[in-house]
Amino acid sequence: MQNDKLKFKNEFKKRLYNFTLKLIKFIDKLSNDNVSRRMGDQLLRSGTSILGNYVEGQSSSSRKDFINFFNHSLKSTNESKLWIAILRDSKRAKDIDVGWFLKELDEILNIFASSILTLKGKKYFFIFYMSF
Repeated sequence: MQNDKLKFKNEFKKRLYNFTLKLIKFIDKLSNDNVSRRMGDQLLRSGTSILGNYVEGQSSSSRKDFINFFNHSLKSTNESKLWIAILRDSKRAKDIDVGWFLKELDEILNIFASSILTLKGKKYFFIFYMSF
């Protein structure tokens, strides 16, 4: 059981790391116009924050601190979804390029939400997130 948890934790960290690398490449390919650059900057901050807060949470000094970092990762995941959807809907990014990101962010969001539920020991926990 403990081994499975450790394996999942390592695989999830790798998944977030690979997501971050793919996101950087995506942002790099955006148009160089003023709006795309600004939205790319926002997406870079929120998208890389998902992994950053997750890693920082792993060395938390308390359970409350650990949950707090997971909450920050969850919020950054939602914010990243917003920026990607705006890039898509403003025609600054292609649907085919953003589809994978939106799906991956939904899955990451669900993992964080489920983890927070477990950590808080609650059966029901409503997390509002926008569907794009």
